[in-house]
Amino acid sequence: MRPAIEKLLTSGKVRAIGGSLNRWEPWNGVRAVREGVFDAVQVIYNIFDQNPEDELFPACREKDVAVIARVPFDEGSLTGTLTVDSKWPKGDWRNTYFVAENLKSSVAHADALKPLLRDGMTMPGMALRFILNNKDVGTIIPGMRKLRHVDANLAASDHGPLPAQLHAELRKHRWDRTPTKWSQ
Repeated sequence: MRPAIEKLLTSGKVRAIGGSLNRWEPWNGVRAVREGVFDAVQVIYNIFDQNPEDELFPACREKDVAVIARVPFDEGSLTGTLTVDSKWPKGDWRNTYFVAENLKSSVAHADALKPLLRDGMTMPGMALRFILNNKDVGTIIPGMRKLRHVDANLAASDHGPLPAQLHAELRKHRWDRTPTKWSQ
């Protein structure tokens, strides 16, 4: 694959190469970054999924590789709107992701963050600002189903970094999950 990538780059048809990394196999991305394959990586990174900080982000700094954070709301749990009774339409992928076991645990983890909200801060705003506090992250891909979501997501960056004390408290909510039969 490496010769094909190099040919595309030298031909001028491609200016940069990026990869989207699987949360369950981060070592593949770390190896690709260290070997100089990627100019950018897209990775799951949020309050719960902080593991890219362990090896991936240092490798990206070392190789000057851009980081794009995806799934900033942990598939919706970090919006603070899910409950153990949440339901989705038939055929919606969340029915297979938020099986009872995962939904219950996700809601409990998200509920543990709610007491940290201060001064009109929202869960989605706090989740985005947590990511924006990390200088390794170049941009975030948040979900937006409604115009008010777009406005709220844009406003998060206007509020600036989280206070250091709150950021430190959120770091304690790292949730290292083990893949299961329902993991995606």
